[in-house]
Amino acid sequence: MRRNRNAKIIATLGPASSDPEMIEKLFEAGADVFRLNFSHGTHEDHRQRFDAIRELEKRHNHPIGVIADMQGPKFRVGNFSDGKVVLEEGQSFRLDLNKKDGDSSRVTLPHPEVFRSLQEGTDMLLDDGKIRLRVTEFDNEHAMTEVIIGGVLSNHKGVNLPSVVIDVSPLTDKDRVDLKFALELGVDWIALSFVQRPEDVAEGRKLVAGRAGIMVKLEKPTAIKSLDGIVELSDSLMVARGDLGVEAPPEDVPAFQKQIIRACRRSGKPVIVATQMLESMINSPTPTRAEASDVATAVYDGADTVMMSAETAAGDYPVESVTMMDRIVRRVEQDPIFTEMMAAQRNEPEATAADAITAAARQCASTISASAIVTFTSTGSTTQRAARERPEVPIICCTPRAATARRLALTWGVHCVFTDDVSSFREMVTKSINIASEEGFASAGDRLIITAGVPFGTPGATNILRIAWVE
Repeated sequence: MRRNRNAKIIATLGPASSDPEMIEKLFEAGADVFRLNFSHGTHEDHRQRFDAIRELEKRHNHPIGVIADMQGPKFRVGNFSDGKVVLEEGQSFRLDLNKKDGDSSRVTLPHPEVFRSLQEGTDMLLDDGKIRLRVTEFDNEHAMTEVIIGGVLSNHKGVNLPSVVIDVSPLTDKDRVDLKFALELGVDWIALSFVQRPEDVAEGRKLVAGRAGIMVKLEKPTAIKSLDGIVELSDSLMVARGDLGVEAPPEDVPAFQKQIIRACRRSGKPVIVATQMLESMINSPTPTRAEASDVATAVYDGADTVMMSAETAAGDYPVESVTMMDRIVRRVEQDPIFTEMMAAQRNEPEATAADAITAAARQCASTISASAIVTFTSTGSTTQRAARERPEVPIICCTPRAATARRLALTWGVHCVFTDDVSSFREMVTKSINIASEEGFASAGDRLIITAGVPFGTPGATNILRIAWVE
């Protein structure tokens, strides 16, 4: 199951991609990781999809990552007596805790935490930003606003506050139930929605307690102000351009994307670019040229992974979408400019033995035209350091831990193999040669770069580099 590309692909499962046969087709088309979106579907739906993925993994003997994406808090207005109203620019409009059906002058907003977080002049965006209100007066139970951009507002439309840090946990009661279920299933990643500050990541990490990786979805512009702290506490980040594009001006989103990718590259944390990548393929067998360029830009920027949402979850062409994504990624990585950009974006290694070894491995692989870099790891840290270097050759990750292999399935350039740990240099070299040959990365006469830690099996102790000939 060797992929002829470095950047990985996440496919979201849903009504269009729930049966085992379709999931297998998506995998064979190029999906490396599958996302279970807990904003939709029942626990039983997710269990069946998860079981199908694990059966698929056994048949292909190839690790597959699974993400459980938490819904997070969603703020919505209540009902209108006529189902909808028309708001006119310049008029006053009240939001409050009164449960009575709304009209053209007021509506329920059943979220007291929102009122507690307001300031005079705060802009409130309704219905994915189609309507904009500006707060003129407020207390803990209501807000008077002026309509800046009007339009039709109907029942249960969402509310966003782009410039405000709202005093609310990123995990609702529903999320906590979903989180418990997902961890019992054995998912590899928990994606946290509505993260605003490092404390939100710490809260999620405490609840997960090491049972899965923490993936932070960056959806709010206020989170960008605390980017370094959030990156430090997370295991991976997602540029969630859907909500980010609602709360931030469209012209800011590309800059945010590059800023987040750059921060993750510096720290060696995997970064995913998501939302509307091949949006037109929900209903069309081919993407627009602009969408193809958008995917390519994320790959040129150095993203570890690109993700599809509705394209594979609810679209008419899920397999074609993954196939197209795979084709775009492979084409970008064949471009000599791509190699130059990866080299130009490379960060200086930290002053540690492990970083020195992995930087040297990348350089040695380039100098002697090695076929691959082979890493032995239990926690994944050795392999992630190698990926941070963005070498010109594939990275083979040998690990005895299924959880490590599955988490690394979304890391740039990494091909994971389940294997027992080694106990000697001879075994390390022999196993590296055998695996590289069996997996299609090397043949007789090729050379391999091998990194590991001594004593063997010691987490985080990368301290040796070996060059081996394939005979």
